[in-house]
Formats: sequence, C-alpha cells, structure tokens
Amino acid sequence: MADLTATRSDCGVSGIVIALAPGTKVYLACRPVSMQKGFDGLTALASQVLCADPYSGHLFLFRGKRGDYLKALYWDGSGMCLFAKRLEKGRFVWPPLVDGGIVLSPAQLALLIEGIDWRRTVAPGPVTAPTLV
Repeated sequence: MADLTATRSDCGVSGIVIALAPGTKVYLACRPVSMQKGFDGLTALASQVLCADPYSGHLFLFRGKRGDYLKALYWDGSGMCLFAKRLEKGRFVWPPLVDGGIVLSPAQLALLIEGIDWRRTVAPGPVTAPTLV
C-alpha cells in the first residue's frame, strides 16, 4: 500500500513522501496522454497500454503532452486514488516516446517526481556475503 503524506517544515517548504510497499511495481506509460482523463480513462489505459491490472495495487504513471504534468493512479484496496503534479518551472525527465511502458524502481519514482534525471541512476549489483578464510 502506498503512503502519501505531506509534511511542512518551519521554513514553509512542503514535501511529499511516497512510500511503496515492498513488491509494488511502478509502471510508466511512455507516450503522452490527455491530462483531462480521470479515474476511468486512466484505468482503461493502464490495462490497454501497459497490459497490467489497474486493481493490482501497483502504481501507474502517465505524462502530459508538454512534459510538465503527471498523474499517478493507484488502487489502495478500498478505492482508486488519483494523484497529480505539475512543475511550475521546467519539465519532468521522460523516457523516449515508444509504445507501451517501462517499470521504474521506487527510487527512480522519487527522482522523477522531484524533476531529477532518474535515467542515470544505476542500482548497485547484488552484494555477496563475505567468506571466512
């Protein structure tokens, strides 16, 4: 289950923390969609374009045509949630415009939402346990 909580610091800057449950996938549709779409339209796109079940508990991201607006769709077990963010300056970093979508890690999602280039982040390889000699 995703936990989206807004926090406010003493200096008046607000931030959003998104915590995804282990095993939650983040699907990103690569082609722009109309940001006029709501719950039903984005739910249909999640199943048609991303070939995934929108009621699976995974997070689905969609981009606007200008690249400065995104919507996230999420089933929390009791209802569909729809979150949106528009950058006031600049654009989000998006993958190439291809059909279908890609799967992001939770860390890449956090970078994307902040407007940081998430494509250059590389997860470290698996760590092997040290052996006793």
